[in-house]
Amino acid sequence: MNGTQRAHIVIPADLLREIDAIVGPRGRSAFLLETAREEVRRRKLLRFLESDDPAWSERDHPELGKASAEWVRQLRAESEGRVTAAPTFAKPRRARQSKSGRPKSARSRAG
Repeated sequence: MNGTQRAHIVIPADLLREIDAIVGPRGRSAFLLETAREEVRRRKLLRFLESDDPAWSERDHPELGKASAEWVRQLRAESEGRVTAAPTFAKPRRARQSKSGRPKSARSRAG
């Protein structure tokens, strides 16, 4: 932390009882800090999502700049190469059985 400051806040008695029931009187500060941080993070995200600011900049992601279409084509080609090279999983062929219940050999089938 960059330092701390005390802040006097007023909390309704019923809410304080609920907080104490969850974390106990010794856990109030940590609980309120965690809750406040989560809410600040959520509100910043909402503010960003509602703004017209871009999600990324060319300075931060030069690979997506002018050649983004080529970059996507390259990724797709790499992915297709992996799919093409993947083994195929065909069902194994069952051996034919003779009338006696034993598998026929390749010679007996040919003749």
